[in-house]
Amino acid sequence: MPAVGPADASYGVPVRALAVDGLVNARDLGGLPLRGGGATPRGVFFRSENVDALTARGWGELHRLGVRTVVDLRQAAERERDQCTRPDWVVTVHVDLDGLENVDFWHDYAESGLWGTAAHFLPHLAAMPERAGAALEAVAGAREGGVLFHCMSGRDRTGLVAMLLLSVVGVESDAIVDDYLETVRRADALAAASGRENDEPAREAILARRGSSTEQAFRDALAGLDLVAFLTLAGVPEGAQRRLRTWRGSITSGEDAR
Repeated sequence: MPAVGPADASYGVPVRALAVDGLVNARDLGGLPLRGGGATPRGVFFRSENVDALTARGWGELHRLGVRTVVDLRQAAERERDQCTRPDWVVTVHVDLDGLENVDFWHDYAESGLWGTAAHFLPHLAAMPERAGAALEAVAGAREGGVLFHCMSGRDRTGLVAMLLLSVVGVESDAIVDDYLETVRRADALAAASGRENDEPAREAILARRGSSTEQAFRDALAGLDLVAFLTLAGVPEGAQRRLRTWRGSITSGEDAR
């Protein structure tokens, strides 16, 4: 596989978006521009909302895209409502990213409404580094084939893991931000698909009262991320770190793409 390819114009969201029956927020993390030139390889990491509504056709489309592992970032209670039948060719790995049992951490974010925004990203990484560390180890150590990771809507838990995966190989900051905001732009479609109300305006209002915004909160998290310190704090083994820096061996040029 070539080390890097050309970046997609405008960060390639229309190109990277996946037409998968049962998903409205699925995309390939390939095609994003690297600071040192070139772009992230396709077919390695995919992100989406939960896969509960995937049809047999949708699973077939994921198979053709090369997906062989699904990393589910949801809480146990969320997974219990999942009635999706998965084909035998896919392996599902569960990593509860939130860690709601840490009541002291989540109390203030629940009270303020900031739990559903990127404002909690860096504090979460500092308070519970092992959670995101476990997610990174899961995607790094998955069996051969593409890895799809998701939470419920594919916004914040998925967005946090995507931020780490894109940062570790040196994707341009604006492209990382744009990838996160693509889920926000799909809020109406996600709400329609789930039967729930679009809560993006409420989240934006909460952040606005604090002089921030959805985009600014994510930019602040990205700018404040000390990836080396986090990986050390999380105890991610060196072998897993190398697989992350090379995107599971698909990036081989330069200083592990950075």
